[in-house]
Amino acid sequence: MKANVISIVLGGGRGTRLFPLTDSRSKPAVPIAGKYRLVDIPISNCLNSGYNKILVLTQFNSASLNSHIKNSYHFDIFSKGFVDILAAEQNVGNENWYQGTADAVRQSMKHLSKYDYDYILVLSGDQLYQMNFRQMIDFHCENEADITIATIPVNAKDAPGFGILKSDENGDITSFIEKPSPEMLADWKSEVSEKSHSEGKDYLASMGIYVFSKNVLRTLFEENSGDDFGKDIIPASIGKLKTLSYQYEGYWTDIGTTESFYEANIDLCQDFPKFNLFSTSPIFTRARMLPPSKIMGSYVSKAVFGDGCIVMADKIENSIVGNRTRIDKGSTVVNSYIMGSDYYQPTDEIVKNDQEGRPNLGIGKYCYIDRTIIDKNCAIGDNVRIIGGHHIPDGDFETHSIKEGIVVLKKGAVIPAGTHIP
Repeated sequence: MKANVISIVLGGGRGTRLFPLTDSRSKPAVPIAGKYRLVDIPISNCLNSGYNKILVLTQFNSASLNSHIKNSYHFDIFSKGFVDILAAEQNVGNENWYQGTADAVRQSMKHLSKYDYDYILVLSGDQLYQMNFRQMIDFHCENEADITIATIPVNAKDAPGFGILKSDENGDITSFIEKPSPEMLADWKSEVSEKSHSEGKDYLASMGIYVFSKNVLRTLFEENSGDDFGKDIIPASIGKLKTLSYQYEGYWTDIGTTESFYEANIDLCQDFPKFNLFSTSPIFTRARMLPPSKIMGSYVSKAVFGDGCIVMADKIENSIVGNRTRIDKGSTVVNSYIMGSDYYQPTDEIVKNDQEGRPNLGIGKYCYIDRTIIDKNCAIGDNVRIIGGHHIPDGDFETHSIKEGIVVLKKGAVIPAGTHIP
């Protein structure tokens, strides 16, 4: 019998480590793979698993995320499915915004009373992975668990960045620590598969994906005032409630930094990317009625194109070209992610800009772009060179930021002809 599940997708905090991509949008609303948003990943995983009752909790810079959800996810009038937004709110009993992952769900519990469910699936809105949640829910039900935490084996280098737990041979979690220091790791090895052990992945990291039985979560919130699942709620439940580890060994990455975001996108261009866009489980997103992309006289290798692009570049290699991107003749784009534009410029505006020497939306003639993320609606003039690299120090400037050797053009930036960055 199919479990009765409601899913809660956490909209995330300020996302400062992804600045400037999160300057005007929340992290789950950041465009990925040329045509999607990060929030499409957990929602699609839910829908592909057969769970279509989904709430998205929003707070910071939520306008674009709210618009995307509203315009993307519609169910017919005979379906009980929904993807609804729960915005953070102040009220008579509570004047605080969400203080953490657990506090966000706690403040939303009053809204869940109108829904019929037995299990709550809590998800992050800023991770990249493909997972069948039904298998995790079945594991939770068959083992009569109170809490089930999705975990993934990691190596000693990555372990300090996660919540690390230990589990016994039955999957029962015996201890949990949030972001341990490297010298503490010796005592935190767990039972993992032979494949993971051979790869040096002997530590179980929490993926920030939780299943709670309905009444258990209510009781936890009554007994624990902590604001975060990883720091407060989960450690307090170990030894008191049946808390299980559900090991997942597929591809999963937390989009926490500019570098991890860049690498996850560029990997999509490879012959066999870690995240498979062409699997039988589709990624759902907003349906845009755009024409097919048009490419003229360009050398293209290991590139992913969105819809409605017009490309006359000399070379596009190891790059993602997002919806409505225009790249003029003679330009080269390598190792970069161009997010594209939200609209097309009228032809008369393009002609006027050319006459008056102003850059048009997209990339002009004879430019060279390398190791760069170009946010939406940027206008880059002719003969511009933007070349990132690890040798370049971090910095924040009017039109761009440099983080971890990656140049990030800010949304709507105008780069005059002949500019060199850095």
